[in-house]
This record gives sequence, structure tokens and C-alpha cells, in this order.
Amino acid sequence: MYTCPMHPEVMQEKPGICPECGMNLVPTNKKAHTNHDEHNKHAGHTTASFLRKFWIALILTVPIFFYSEMARTVFGIQGPEFPGWRYALLTLGSAVFFYCGWIFLAGAYRELRARMPGMMTLIALATSAAYLYSFVSITLGTDHDLLFELSTLIAIMLLGHWIEMRSVQNAQGALKELSKLLPDQAEVLRGGTTEIIALSKLKVGDVVLVKPGAKVPADGTIIEGRSDLNESIITGESKPIEKTRGDTVIAGSVNGDGSLKVEIENIGEKTFLAGVARLVADAQASKSRLQMLSDRAAFYLTLIAIGIGSITFLVWMLLGAGLATATERLVAVLVITCPHALGLAIPLVAAISTTMAARNGLLIKQRSALESARAIDTVLFDKTGTLTEGSFSVTSGSDEAIRVAAAVEKESEHPIAKAIVTEARKRGIAIAPAQEFKRLAGTGAQAILGGKTVFVGHRGGMDIVVEVDGVSLGAIKLADTVRIEAREAIRTLRAQGVSIAMITGDSEEVSAEVAKELGITEYFARVRPEEKSQKVKLLQSQGKKVAMVGDGVNDAPALSQADIGIAIGAGTNVAIESAGIILVKNDPRDIPKIFKLSRLTYDKMMQNLFWATGYNAVAIPLAAGVLASRGIVLQPALAAVFMSASTVIVAFNAVLLRNKTL
Repeated sequence: MYTCPMHPEVMQEKPGICPECGMNLVPTNKKAHTNHDEHNKHAGHTTASFLRKFWIALILTVPIFFYSEMARTVFGIQGPEFPGWRYALLTLGSAVFFYCGWIFLAGAYRELRARMPGMMTLIALATSAAYLYSFVSITLGTDHDLLFELSTLIAIMLLGHWIEMRSVQNAQGALKELSKLLPDQAEVLRGGTTEIIALSKLKVGDVVLVKPGAKVPADGTIIEGRSDLNESIITGESKPIEKTRGDTVIAGSVNGDGSLKVEIENIGEKTFLAGVARLVADAQASKSRLQMLSDRAAFYLTLIAIGIGSITFLVWMLLGAGLATATERLVAVLVITCPHALGLAIPLVAAISTTMAARNGLLIKQRSALESARAIDTVLFDKTGTLTEGSFSVTSGSDEAIRVAAAVEKESEHPIAKAIVTEARKRGIAIAPAQEFKRLAGTGAQAILGGKTVFVGHRGGMDIVVEVDGVSLGAIKLADTVRIEAREAIRTLRAQGVSIAMITGDSEEVSAEVAKELGITEYFARVRPEEKSQKVKLLQSQGKKVAMVGDGVNDAPALSQADIGIAIGAGTNVAIESAGIILVKNDPRDIPKIFKLSRLTYDKMMQNLFWATGYNAVAIPLAAGVLASRGIVLQPALAAVFMSASTVIVAFNAVLLRNKTL
């Protein structure tokens, strides 16, 4: 199990970031919390407690301020002295340290136990150093303490962390947004009457009534009614889709003006929406190369902070500045170097981009796939069903040839047979019955029509020939219709600087015709499914970064071999193992969105890394006191402000990604 150092009630089975504050989760030996309802009741509770503890720390800091060195030297004021007043200040400081600051100490303990020192460790070291110095100083009766620095540091840390958590919660929420798609209740038809039940009580086989404007409670099939359904929140398709009896519906889609009766087929974890949620969760838990680099940098930054802080303390002591000044510089260095912003820079952008992808019908199964997409220079399309409709249509042929061929093919389920019969009906040709139908494997079909033997098929060429008693009646030309969406997708990809190639098992002649129509100059024809991965290797051997686009079934080896595999037309099957990115819709126009999102995500990550690390180059030397001789000193409280501000800037910059359109 993994938990948040700051929020121990957050627990999950996979690594990732805390939904409350964005911190990296750390391993723990605790078991999963089985009472989800109780867990949900505590969600957000600790966020509010940070604000409450901030106010308490602020109130206790006010009297401490009047007895601080800053009050005396800067404002010329001093609180009234009374017997035991120093111990009264120590009591107030102890309350701030142990009550308001305990969350940092506990978080540091969890980080160290997981051998992942980070932000909480540095804050705990800084506050502990200030408190121990003040405790010893007051106990020994000296004139100086760091209680004001301690209390302001904890107060600012609490406020800053509360602001950060609010920013993170606004920025995240892919899974929360998905869960909001489902209604709380369903209207079930039972015993001739309707009954409103909780969604958890819905069963497979139940018939639910979906009224106009209502949400579909679970995956199922329409058994009565007709309506337009808005599936945009799930598939990214902005146009409502007309649905009628026999059509499937997806949980969370919004019904239009019609009333529907739906028989439930999948509930709970088996629904399409649940599958999407699992993929989003996996994507958020998986780490890209940039995120792993960021995590390592945050770890080493923690060690560097401890090292520089220790050196700073020793140097100031050797310079004779005194224990108070040396401790103050140590505290400032530890605080300013907190790696929270660095740890948040990458995963927060990743969470937002995952949400954007899901809302646009792109399911990111592997974070590394989205990260690699920006470098892709060649897209290899599987032809059938991706660039073409996957269904044949007649382009030419005499009425007589169509009439005879349709009579033979009337009862056949073959795609070519269906195309010929459809063309006959389109032309208004009456289809006569045929007898003794035979399928001739690999060549066509044969039947008796009007006492004569009719053959419909091919004799080694591309066209379908029609022969009556061995005499040719003519030829029928068919084509796999090129999709309009494919033209738009290829045009957009070329505008992005991406080359296009095509691969298919069809003949050279068919492939050449489709390639010419789409303006594709590089294509591979007559390729068996098991040979497709070899063609991907061939392109890669030429130094190309290849994205393979296929249906995820017979294209599995090629999808795995490619630099990124894109499964198109996944429908409700969201568990395609061979693809890194899955498209909900069978629409190639969504592919350019992947490359655009990849570039936007990368740019935003690099911006955040700059904001998260750039200020350290200036702030750490100031915190260490290199310009103290010129009167420029970074106080611990101001260091806390800078650290929190850096984290807020990173979170806000990540949120700006949401405003981008794909």
C-alpha cells in the first residue's frame, strides 16, 4: 500500500500522487481501508484542518511577536515582562510546535520510514532545530530565542500548504470527474411498475427507464424507444448520436428528448466507464521518464539541502556569529530548499493531461506513450477499418451483371456479396431466386439460375467476374470506400510535420488505389498480420519514430513493436494490452490530438521544472547568508513564503493546461 506523508488517510495500492496535496505517495505496511464510505467521509477533512491550525498558530504568534528581536529592533516595542514570562513564551511556542506543527513531524517520520526523505523531512528538521535551540536558550536563561521564527514558519507553512492543496484539488480530479458521470439512482421497471433504486442495487438483466435529460445508469441495450444520446463526456464526440432499439448505450451518457427502455448488461467494474477509470488510474500511477527524473532530483535536492544547511551552520559558527544566527541560517536553507514544487511539477501536469485525454476520447494506458508521441515523425496506418470503411461498395458494373450476381449472392454473408446485393437494390433491380448455392473457397460462389450455372468471383484479378455457363457476362468493380475522416486526419498530421504510411493485407492494385486517393506515397501491400511488425522494424531501421495505428487484435505484434501503439475503434473494449494509447471512437481524426497533447504536456512540464528549480539558484545562497555583509538576509519566514509561492505557481501553471484545446 502507498500513503501520503501529509495525509495518512489517503491510501491506495499503486504509487502515484496524493489527491489532497499532490505529494508523492510513499510505501507503507498498512493494509487497504476496506470501509470506503468511512474513507470518503474523511476526504477533505485534513485540508480544512490545515486552515484551522493556521489560525491557531497565527493567534499564538501575536503575543510571541511582542517579545521577539524583530519587535525590539525594527518596531522598537517590547512586551511587558513578568515573572516567568520567558516560560510563558516557551509554552506558546511549544503549543505551536507540537499541535500546529505535529503534522510535519509525523510526515517526516513516514518519509524516513519509507526511506524517501523529502519536503516533510526538511520542514521537520527546520522547525525542530528552531524549537530545540529556543528550548535550550530559555532553559539556560539566555537572551535570545527563535520562537517567533518558529511560529511564523509553521503558520506560513500551514497556510501555504492549504493554498497548495486547494490548487492541487482544482487541478486534479480525473477519476472524480468520471465518477460524477453516473447518476445516484436508477428507475427500474419491475412487476409492471417503476421503482427508484440506488445504483448499487442494479442487477444485470434489469430494465431501466431513461427519461429525457436523464443519465444512463449502466451499460446496456435499448429494447424500446428512440432518442439522441450525448456521449461527449465519455467519447469526446460533440454531436448527439441517434440510438434506437438494438443499439448499445454507455453508462453516464445523457439522454435527449426521447424516452428509452434499456436492458442492463454490465454493472459496476464491468462497465465501459469503470474500464476508463481503471485506465486513467493506471496512467496516473505510471511514471514517465520526466517524472522519474523529477523524483530523483527531489530526493537529491533533499540531501543537498541537508548538506548545505549543515555546512552553512558550521561556517557561521566558525565565523563567530553565534549559535542563534547559525541556527537561523540553517533553518532558512532547509525551508527554501524544500522540494515540494519539484515533486509536484511533473505529476500534476500528468494528471491534468490524463483528464484532458479522457475527455477527448483518448485513453492513455501508458504515460511513456504520451510522452514519446511528441517525437513521432511517421504514422503507419492499417488500411481496413481505419483509413477505409471496411465495407465494400460497387463502383461499376452493368445492370445485367449486377442482376445475375445478386441472385447468386443473395443469401451470402460475405462483405462482397452484401455490396453486390445492396447495389442491386439501390438500382431497383429485382433479385430472382437461385438454387444449389455453393461457396467456392478462395474464388467466389456458384449457383443455378434459370437452369444455367452461374459463377460469381475472381479469376486471379481484382474485379469480380460474372460467368453464365462459362461465358463471361461482364465484370463488377468494387472498392473499399475511403473514409472522409481519414482524409482530414492525414491532412492535419501532415500539417504537424508527420509522414504517413499504410499497411494492408489487400492486393497491390487495391492498395495502390487507396494510397493514391489519400495521397500516400509509402505503403505495404499483401502483408500478413504476423508480418506487420517486420514492416514497423523496417521503418525504424531507417531512423524513423513510428506510431502504429490498428485495431488492437491482429495488429497486436505491430502495435507492440512500434514506438507507440494506438488502438483505434476500441469501443467498449478498453483492455487492449498491446497499445499504449486507446481511442474510444473509431475516428482517425483523434490521432493528431495525441501529438498535440503530447507537445503541450511536455512544454508545460518543462515550464514547471524551471519554476520549481530556478528560484533555488538565487534563494539558497541568500538563505545561507552569502550577502549578509551587505545587509541582505533571507529570514526563515520569508524563505517559507518563497517556497510556498513556488509551489503555488507550479500548480497554477499546470491548471493553465486545461485551457488548451485539442
